[in-house]
Amino acid sequence: MMGPGARALLLAMACVLFAAAAAVAEDVPLPTPAPRSKSGSAPPTANPAPAAAEAAPKGFFPFSFNLGGKGGTPSPATAFDAKQRALLDKISGYLSGVQTMVGNFVQIGPDGRRVEGTFSIQKPGKVRFQYNPPSPIDIIADGSSVVVRDRSLETSDFYPLSQTPLRYLLADHIDLLRDTDVISISADDTFATVVIEETQVMVGTNRLMIMFDAKSLQLKQWTVTDPQGLDTTVAVYNLDSAKKPDPNLFVINYQGNLK
Repeated sequence: MMGPGARALLLAMACVLFAAAAAVAEDVPLPTPAPRSKSGSAPPTANPAPAAAEAAPKGFFPFSFNLGGKGGTPSPATAFDAKQRALLDKISGYLSGVQTMVGNFVQIGPDGRRVEGTFSIQKPGKVRFQYNPPSPIDIIADGSSVVVRDRSLETSDFYPLSQTPLRYLLADHIDLLRDTDVISISADDTFATVVIEETQVMVGTNRLMIMFDAKSLQLKQWTVTDPQGLDTTVAVYNLDSAKKPDPNLFVINYQGNLK
């Protein structure tokens, strides 16, 4: 069974794919909001993240991950009105519209550490995340598997793509209402916010809160809360859906040899 660090890895990693919401190049964002609890109250504000990137301690993974598949226990169905469904349809359309994407990301983990990197997407099924030094992590999906590589330890951990949330977001088409467990959708003058949950009997519940610009629907950021209640917040910028990534970026060496 995967440990908490591995389970914590790919849900927020998968969430980088929500960058397909056609965000434009902008200054490096500073992710700050934490998700609201199920009761609707906001948790205490975390300490500000350090301004400069720091070395990640061993075992620290910036992205979250929980198992997908048929073993989950779905949350009770939530009824949405016509306006909410229309907004979800618009967001789904943005997410489905991208076939390739490159960009940058900034992430702040539960301990306040900030790490940055770049990512490339090629639908269906392919993505690569590269973390800037001193982080030694690379994450690659080749259409069937996902590998988390640690260059400093020379280790590679493999997971079936079909058993991660990436199976939704690397598909050619996504319908948020049909393909995920959306528990809330709301909008005000500033943000449109979608909250998704996924519960696994042996793991617990992961929650994903995604924030879009209320008018343009450009992605702003998201926060993942793991079953232990720890938050990881990610923002994306400099997104380009016209650039075609190098196909070699998505090649996994199944012998475990690092390039």
